[in-house]
Amino acid sequence: MPYVDTYYKTRLCDPGPRPALRESVDVDVCIVGAGLAGLTAALELAQGGRSVCLLEAERVGWGASGRNGGFVSPGYSAGHGTLRRHVSRDHALTLHRLSIEGARAVSEKIQKFALKSAVNPTPGALSASRYEAAAELQSYRDWLAREFDYPVDLWERDRVRASLNSSCYHQAIYQPQAFHFDPLAYARALAIEIERLGGRIFEATAATSIDRDGAAQIVGAARGHVRARDVVIATGGYTGELLPRLRASYLPIATYVMLTEAAPELIATAVRTEAAIGDRRRAGDYYRLVENGARLLWGGKITTRVSEPRSLAVLMRQTMVATYPQLVDLKVDFAWTGLMAYARHLMPQIGALEPGLWYCTAFGGHGMNTTAIGGRVIAEAILGESDRYRLFAPFGLTWNGGFAGRAAVQATYWALQAQDAWRERWAG
Repeated sequence: MPYVDTYYKTRLCDPGPRPALRESVDVDVCIVGAGLAGLTAALELAQGGRSVCLLEAERVGWGASGRNGGFVSPGYSAGHGTLRRHVSRDHALTLHRLSIEGARAVSEKIQKFALKSAVNPTPGALSASRYEAAAELQSYRDWLAREFDYPVDLWERDRVRASLNSSCYHQAIYQPQAFHFDPLAYARALAIEIERLGGRIFEATAATSIDRDGAAQIVGAARGHVRARDVVIATGGYTGELLPRLRASYLPIATYVMLTEAAPELIATAVRTEAAIGDRRRAGDYYRLVENGARLLWGGKITTRVSEPRSLAVLMRQTMVATYPQLVDLKVDFAWTGLMAYARHLMPQIGALEPGLWYCTAFGGHGMNTTAIGGRVIAEAILGESDRYRLFAPFGLTWNGGFAGRAAVQATYWALQAQDAWRERWAG
């Protein structure tokens, strides 16, 4: 299947799909899913001397890994308060340090493999408040410096509005170590490096079965199979019924992204920073300049509806104009959607179903850093280098609640939107 029409696809010099599996393959590790988690695990395993192959039902980075906003910064979809309800203080701090490591791992790979021209990393990320929050943000800044030696800057209102010409915004946290980039180009670059190290990647190859054969496992596909000692399931929002328990443990959540027309002078009346921007609402928007400020890439709005709404571009544009009324004449070239995998606890699901059968999924909402650290800790476990994957054990394969779970998630999102609106009205 071809890539969906996204901004990243327009930048793609596509040599065509890789072949499907049509043979029997014996490797040390078989990874199902060539998104960023699976690619990261495969690369680190290949670097560690293991033979690997990846089975991808569509194409490398076809799902959420290649359709997202491209923000790379620490953290999880679950806030630190949520972590503390599940684990001890020290455990929660360790998990956040892992998220910082994940973001740095992406930056390190860009440097190591000379990917700057391909992925266009642009430094900086702003997390802007839509109500008065100077004391709150100052406390957060100090906490990051004290606990993690992670420096961020507090921007007061005048500085924020000099960069974001909107009356909606008050203060912001600026992260100089965060950045934004082309996630599809990054995924494809990792795939090339895996193949350079001898790994094999088969596209248009959906895994249909996993069967135990002594110490090994057989992963079946339509026209071939893979025999491996270890199998990693690294699928996300498009997971099928290969492992029903895994499929029932997350919710497929749709998010929306749009790309405006090229209008650099008009856009500059609103957004005057190259940093990525996300507001601090719990149901917030995120956006960034692309093509040297010629266009605006805008994302946000989540829903449990898995089909693409006909009014997708209209919905996104309304949000943009509500924030920046001066962009009322800015047209949208196209918009797209994609399914993310969210666990009900909002943390990645990383662990082992049984010896040799691993899972590494549910990275929705903060996937650029968490896929990197998730793939790394699974690779470390298989290589016998660490058991850091156990840090995610408290966030296991909790049942998603089925239809009722989807309804609850949608209701929660609407409630968060209402709470955000109330807070902006009364605390602004």
